[in-house]
Amino acid sequence: MKAMILAAGEGTRLRPLTERMPKPMIPIAGRPILEHNIRLLAKHGIRELVINLHHCPDVVTNYFGDGHAWGVSIIYSYEPVLLGTAGAVKKVEAFLDTAFLVVYGDNLTTCDIGRLCAFHREKGGAGTVALFHRDDPLASGIAGLDEDDRIMRFLEKPEPHQVFSHWVNAGLLVLEPEVLDYIPSNAPSDFGRDILPALIAAGRPLYGYRMSEGLWWIDTWEDYQRLQQLAEKGGLKLP
Repeated sequence: MKAMILAAGEGTRLRPLTERMPKPMIPIAGRPILEHNIRLLAKHGIRELVINLHHCPDVVTNYFGDGHAWGVSIIYSYEPVLLGTAGAVKKVEAFLDTAFLVVYGDNLTTCDIGRLCAFHREKGGAGTVALFHRDDPLASGIAGLDEDDRIMRFLEKPEPHQVFSHWVNAGLLVLEPEVLDYIPSNAPSDFGRDILPALIAAGRPLYGYRMSEGLWWIDTWEDYQRLQQLAEKGGLKLP
């Protein structure tokens, strides 16, 4: 299986830390977030990677090169203008010729990728979204599931009165190539706002993998400091 890691984010809320580096290159426990994600994928045997870039791209390419030092092969997709989470994937669709992973590269997780992919194969849908139970879902995309874990509703960043679920998009998706047909070419688009709702509306089966593993967002200085403190206390068990 191949994977695309989304690493083009500017991380404006984390400035000045991100003035000279992309958000996924922020160090946690002595390594960039992006390196933790690459190590996680390599641990589960996923070694063909594409990474999209926009803000300070040389920071990423100079650090990782072709990925050989991490036991993976990396190619890069530069975006002069940001294409969104789905538009970035559409840009490299020639590379994604079988079922593939999409990883939001600015999150930190211990998700069992093997279990996630096995769940996807068992369900046989067009896609599987890893979901994490979040007490405050307002900054996330929320998924409503039936008794078979099929996603029947999806709403990105709901208003308080719109919340129907606390299971949120964890930033890990397993997708079949058919999903690429729902992403417009040469235009920005987002999985949460555009593509997942379109797939549901078209009756294409999407499933939710309810995570029991760890997931940490780093959206604010408070998030970053809290996670650094957790790492210093040995509370992060990362690849």
